[in-house]
Amino acid sequence: MPLAAEYEAMLAELAATPGPALHEMSPAQSREMYRMMRPPNPELIVGNVEDRAIDGPAGAIPIRIYTPVGSGPFGILINFHGGGWVIGDLDTADAVCRDFCTSANCIVVSVDYRMAPEHPYPAAVVDSYAATCWVADNAESLGGNGKLAVGGESAGGNLAAVVALKARDEAGPAIDFQLLAYPVVDADLSLASYRENGEGYLLTTDTMAWFWDHYCPDHGKRAQWEASPMQAENHAGLPPALIVTAEFDPLRDEGEAYAATLKAAGVDSQAIRFDGLIHDFLATAQLFPVSREAFDRVAGLLSEKLSSRGKE
Repeated sequence: MPLAAEYEAMLAELAATPGPALHEMSPAQSREMYRMMRPPNPELIVGNVEDRAIDGPAGAIPIRIYTPVGSGPFGILINFHGGGWVIGDLDTADAVCRDFCTSANCIVVSVDYRMAPEHPYPAAVVDSYAATCWVADNAESLGGNGKLAVGGESAGGNLAAVVALKARDEAGPAIDFQLLAYPVVDADLSLASYRENGEGYLLTTDTMAWFWDHYCPDHGKRAQWEASPMQAENHAGLPPALIVTAEFDPLRDEGEAYAATLKAAGVDSQAIRFDGLIHDFLATAQLFPVSREAFDRVAGLLSEKLSSRGKE
């Protein structure tokens, strides 16, 4: 279907705005731009928001805990923010985390993992896994109902997928669900969706190359499964997964291929492509009705997976 009218207008406005592209900026400049694009939204009211710092293998890891209104207990979503492992933070993930907290009626723990290029691969993986272990160990005191999901957008989806693999292989936390929103799961930038959508739809091929060059400058390491979860030798025994993709996204094909790989390995895997949408569409759910509809569908599925009903 054609590009949604809301996105067509937004992209036209961005194209008419003077200034360098993200991949032409320094990491510091790109981070500031991303903060302007995705500001926090305290008007999305939740029951409670708490900032903490937990111990990680390389020092403190900042987290932000969103708790719904009500007495609980609630399922818990551990969220890893997007931004190509280079940009993004607790504030850029704030609106989406608040939205999931209310729309899916779950606790959301947002993780501020270390970022490249200051802390290249695998620093983000180390922090994300450590945070997941901490949440699992403290789930009851957080108000959890025993159900735990990992999730994230884009690079955050990459980290969620990697954490699920590590938890399986290292006898780590019991994860009930993976929510992978337009995830990066491979370092292959030659797929058809890159050729079709690699320019003009917000996320570009040049930007993805820039992200990878900062995150994992050693090309040989990009084939390691902790960088590219698609490359894992075995995907059996992983938690059920929802992989969300957008029609006009260069990451579309790898996300859908990952869903097929999981399904072939016997994992309960569902892929939903949202036609007419672009990368990062969950972030515009408060702006565009077409994004709101998609967000609510995803949140509804997350809510079902984190419900205590049917828990053994």
